[in-house]
Amino acid sequence: MIETILLENGINCDFDRVHVDWSPAKLIEHSVSHHEAYLTSTGSLSVSTGAFTGRSPENRYIVDAGEADEQVNWNSKTNKPIDEATYKRVRKNVVRYMSQRRHLFVVRGYAGADRQYARKVMVVCERAHQALFIQNMLVRPSKDELEVFGRPDIMVLAAPTYVCSRDRDGVEPAAVMLDMNGKQIIVAGTGYCGEIKKAVFTMMNYLLPIEDGVLPMHCSANVDPDTGKTCILFGLSGTGKTTLSADPARLLIGDDEHGWSPRGVFNIEGGCYAKTIDLTREREPDIFDAIRFGSVSENVKLDRKSRAPIYSDSSITENGRAAYPLTHIERVVESGTGEVPSVVLFLTADAYGVLPPISRLSREQAMFHFLTGYTAKVAGTELGVKEPQPTFSALFGEPFMPLDHMVYAYLLGEKITQNDTRVYLVNTGWTGGPYGVGHRIALYHTRALVKAAQDGSLDIAGYKHNDVFDVEVPNECPGVPRELLDPRGTWDDPAAYDRAAAELASKFKENFEKRYPGVDLKSMTRVR
Repeated sequence: MIETILLENGINCDFDRVHVDWSPAKLIEHSVSHHEAYLTSTGSLSVSTGAFTGRSPENRYIVDAGEADEQVNWNSKTNKPIDEATYKRVRKNVVRYMSQRRHLFVVRGYAGADRQYARKVMVVCERAHQALFIQNMLVRPSKDELEVFGRPDIMVLAAPTYVCSRDRDGVEPAAVMLDMNGKQIIVAGTGYCGEIKKAVFTMMNYLLPIEDGVLPMHCSANVDPDTGKTCILFGLSGTGKTTLSADPARLLIGDDEHGWSPRGVFNIEGGCYAKTIDLTREREPDIFDAIRFGSVSENVKLDRKSRAPIYSDSSITENGRAAYPLTHIERVVESGTGEVPSVVLFLTADAYGVLPPISRLSREQAMFHFLTGYTAKVAGTELGVKEPQPTFSALFGEPFMPLDHMVYAYLLGEKITQNDTRVYLVNTGWTGGPYGVGHRIALYHTRALVKAAQDGSLDIAGYKHNDVFDVEVPNECPGVPRELLDPRGTWDDPAAYDRAAAELASKFKENFEKRYPGVDLKSMTRVR
């Protein structure tokens, strides 16, 4: 069957050199012996991804043809169209190139832990460490499932050493191409494995709403082992999503990609892809201990003699990563599934210091903040940033959401209503003033707020309305000083707070009106 599928996709080679579903040990052995990678002192496979140490949005395309022409949100700058002729030319050249490789690796797995909504994925790649990476990131089929796997729903061809040429291919030097109609993905010219992961996620974000009515989410999820109650956490980089989802009192469902179906929440992945910069066992014990034999470390500096990873060294990139299966984490939900969420948390690191540390959102406000996807850059993090700057990434993952944003927002609103799900906006950023004046909210206070939101105790003392941001602020929270709950009272100059809060609120409104003209903020329905 594998040979037939490869031939149907144009790959014609010596099939004795095609290695299907190899074990991690065999993939690691091959990778090291063929000088793809080093084995570190922790047992992880350490690789360099070459010129690309992160995703390359300018080289990512969606094929503009067929049904996708009608469905894809071409107004989003993250969805770059490519004509079908160029895609077919690149695919033909990549397939010819892969047919000539000395070794090809095939990995079969599922995108989706809930098999009712999962898609069968087959990845064909030219390097063993790529195969180990995607084996970690997909949901692993059982032996019985592999025997009846058949043809895949999604096909991925990954050729990192094929450098695209504008004369030959029409694009350069790399290409990540998604053919939504044929459910095929090409990743060429880049060795950064995260492109494979996110391309599959993007494909699922296209398929799940259209074919299944499932809301795909760029979020983490965990569950209370005693009550079975599920919580999902959205948040951009630097908001504490990884830290807060790795709660020692709860079990992790997943850290990045999930679906919300009528049956509940399910992890789209079977592993984690964690950043490693400044990683220590003290701060992130689960991640630190998960980077062992069977994991893949990307662009992490090693000690030349001991092969020990130096996580504090960013000389290669700030975006060092490690991919490992969820089985490397002790407190994890083995099924990768959970109940319908009882709580949704939107995390933001507000560097203006004006948002309450936690506030409850109505359905309409939840949809508004979902579409807004706010956090803030702080001074010193990027060249030229001298004061807090707002960052808006719709749906808390705009680059991976190919449909009209309102499709996802309406799905969220429907599910909140149907399941009586409570939604909160959590500020993990500053209080007492903006960055440079105030201070960051203590992690133990944020943890107490999150716990109270999850177990419902935050609702006991009631709420008061914040008119500036149109949210409900709790009157009390166990373990949190009452004065911290009202950010205005933490500023030395209340008038300065009022000005800063009004400025941020106006930025929210300006962003929303620019991105979503014709959408009524109060009813959240499209104006006819």
